[in-house]
Amino acid sequence: MTNTIEITKAQTSKIHEVDFENLSFGKVFTDHMFICDFKNGEWQQPEITPYAPLTLDPSARVFHYGQAVFEGMKAFKDDANKVWLFRPEDNLLRINKSAERLAMPEFPKDVFMEGLKALINLDEAWVKPGFGNSLYIRPFVIATEPAIAASPALEYKFLIICSPAQSYYSGDVRVLIAEQFSRSANGGVGFAKAAGNYAAQFYPTSLANQEGFQQIIWTDADTHEFLEEAGTMNVFFRINDTLVTAPTNERILDGITRKSIIQIAQDSGIAVEVRPIKVSELIEASKSGALKEIFGSGTAAVVSPISAFSYKGDVFEIPKDVKSFSSIFKEKLLNIQYNKSEDPYGWRQSI
Repeated sequence: MTNTIEITKAQTSKIHEVDFENLSFGKVFTDHMFICDFKNGEWQQPEITPYAPLTLDPSARVFHYGQAVFEGMKAFKDDANKVWLFRPEDNLLRINKSAERLAMPEFPKDVFMEGLKALINLDEAWVKPGFGNSLYIRPFVIATEPAIAASPALEYKFLIICSPAQSYYSGDVRVLIAEQFSRSANGGVGFAKAAGNYAAQFYPTSLANQEGFQQIIWTDADTHEFLEEAGTMNVFFRINDTLVTAPTNERILDGITRKSIIQIAQDSGIAVEVRPIKVSELIEASKSGALKEIFGSGTAAVVSPISAFSYKGDVFEIPKDVKSFSSIFKEKLLNIQYNKSEDPYGWRQSI
């Protein structure tokens, strides 16, 4: 494999056809994409080409056995029109960890970083400045070998596509605590960003939507007693002035935004407890008035306040607090991402 990336530029740009004031998340894509094939036991020549459909054999193993992993990350533009990434090496580490769990090959760090930066430089005009505006970046790997034998593929594609984005969720979110369905189980692939994890959430989430809830707070598969994640996000609970979140394990995604919030909270003098938390504890805290906040965290949503939760037919409203932890964390995180404040952690990388 050579680190030299072959670049074929698009003849014309689609950017003038896009209404950046009215973007639907993940439906508009930039002019180029990064692509690299894995064949004969190694990654081949990486390329950046005009964004276009793929041609795959109907027997490509991804269609039959679900060998597909992905990441979510963002690029941000500051007031001086300089573009920044946020903790990109963490995303590479996680996609390679996900790939390993699904018996897929890891992707080299140097080629990933070079390709990512070259791609964003080509499509830099798609990164709009201003809080809430960003370029959502989706690296992913799929099994492409044309064979339907139930075994790991020998051929794969690694791609990066980009989509201009505004805020992922608008307003607060009402959630239903899972009593029957599970997001993941012990020994499974819950910690990985495997495509099938998300497909499995769609049906129970659609049932929650019918009851007027936007998302589900998932509970452990064994007992449904412990709170784990909220929809596609990690979840935090503020009980009095202590921030509580579940520990990562083989069922829970090691969220990069989650890790960042924990670090910011600790450095802000806020008590943080990373421990299992029961549904019963949450309900008791709500009834006693000790529950001040619930919020989700993730790359797409950043921080998403939860205004109410339901369990066994009972709905528990969460009071609004103008000095919420979630608003403090979001502001500090965005200030780092958009180069409006110092970055004492070295999370921000220039393009």
